[in-house]
Amino acid sequence: MTRNRRPSPQTVAVLAALAAEPSAWRYGYELGQEVGLKAGSLYPILMRLCDRGLLDAAWETDPPPGRPPRHLYRLTDSGRQHAEETALAPEPPRPAPLRPRSAW
Repeated sequence: MTRNRRPSPQTVAVLAALAAEPSAWRYGYELGQEVGLKAGSLYPILMRLCDRGLLDAAWETDPPPGRPPRHLYRLTDSGRQHAEETALAPEPPRPAPLRPRSAW
């Protein structure tokens, strides 16, 4: 089953940040700083994008001494296409809020 709804604004921001340099490997902390998301919001987005085949993920191979390797992310070819389509797609109109019925 495919989902046709527009991604959340947070997911769109992550895709846009990655699409700015689509072939560059980026690490989560840097992305979170750039798009203004904390780890509790960012990493679930990154995991969903990886699960859907839109991101490649890899461990850093040569971390600086004394620091553990970081997990790196970059868009796949289909992720680049999805990011482009998402950026071009108009945001759907939001339904008007429901007004409470007045009591008779």
